[in-house]
Amino acid sequence: MDSGASVGFLPPLGTDEASRYWDSVASAVQDGSRVLLVARQADRPVGTVQLDLATRANGLHRAEVIRLMVHRDARRLGLGRALMLAIEAEARRLGRTTLVLDTRQGDPSEHLYRQLGWVLGGNIPRYARSADGSLHTTAFYYKLIQGADSGGSAADAGRARAG
Repeated sequence: MDSGASVGFLPPLGTDEASRYWDSVASAVQDGSRVLLVARQADRPVGTVQLDLATRANGLHRAEVIRLMVHRDARRLGLGRALMLAIEAEARRLGRTTLVLDTRQGDPSEHLYRQLGWVLGGNIPRYARSADGSLHTTAFYYKLIQGADSGGSAADAGRARAG
């Protein structure tokens, strides 16, 4: 956050706010509504990404990729790409075949997402606020993947999981 990343927080991020957030993540992981992946270097976390699983009956085939973060000291090493590929594999394993994410328009992350086959669905102006109070356009991306049971459509994957 201190380097200007748009991941839902505004700097300075206080210890209490960070602790409350990570407690809520731990709770969501425990109740099965969230997947958390962590990249480590020498036993130190340097990157993370989450998969927020839709829980309503009409959305059990989809999930939102959230909070892709790589520590500034570990950037340009392929960790963002590795985390994205790993979270997509986890989504596939879980039968989540429609993935969405959002990012601030113009951020370097857009290049990564496009390289990985994500499709721009649209932009919403004045969506996210920065620390200086300015409002930024957010770009929404989606990716359709085949589920772990493969070959079939997203509807087939949903039926296979429900049956």
